[in-house]
Amino acid sequence: MPLRSETRRVQPRSSKLEVRSSKAETASDLFGFLNSGSVSKRQIEFRKRQILFSQGEPAKNIFYIQEGSVKLAVTSAAGKEAVVTVLGPGDFLGESCLAGQPLWIATATAMTPGRSLVVEKTEMLRLLHADHEFSDQFISYMVSRNLRTEEDLIDQLFNSSEKRLARTLLLLARYGKPNQALTVPKVSQTVLAEMIGTTRTRVNYFMNKFRKLGFIEYNGTLKINNSLLSVVLRD
Repeated sequence: MPLRSETRRVQPRSSKLEVRSSKAETASDLFGFLNSGSVSKRQIEFRKRQILFSQGEPAKNIFYIQEGSVKLAVTSAAGKEAVVTVLGPGDFLGESCLAGQPLWIATATAMTPGRSLVVEKTEMLRLLHADHEFSDQFISYMVSRNLRTEEDLIDQLFNSSEKRLARTLLLLARYGKPNQALTVPKVSQTVLAEMIGTTRTRVNYFMNKFRKLGFIEYNGTLKINNSLLSVVLRD
């Protein structure tokens, strides 16, 4: 239910899975700005499978995820769903409304319980115009997000489904961020298949392969070992 008031070989850049340590610092700074008393906002808690906003609804809020994971997916007129991305702590959601997008073009669904700051579009625009330091930090974040989008596209175009799955698992585990346990939020193999553009059967095959090779572990949660990076770096 909707949220209430509440022939030349190209070496893709994404295969490097670069660690951008400054991103964590940027996220911390952004939260500090948004959580200050000078910003009009509200905090919400969401449960697993709760819809934060739906495709086709008016776009009027920006979410700053503090805890939990949120899936952003688009549904075609024929009813087919495609997962665009999965976002987590330190990520913004719904920022496209700042560029004049009147309606949400995707649906945001919580994959795990969590919480988020919610800032109305008008307040966010005021803050961006009034505080240049915050504006600089937000632009830095958005540039980083755009780079990630480019890397995702390159990955989709040039890499095998096995390598795409390995990269997706590492990103979901927030590889390269400080103080991360490299565990993946509960996500079905069907969702993983939608994210990397293959079938659930292929995802199941590669997940079993990764487990046998010691790249991943199942113990109530899905743990990603650093050795999985070798799949991404392999030519």
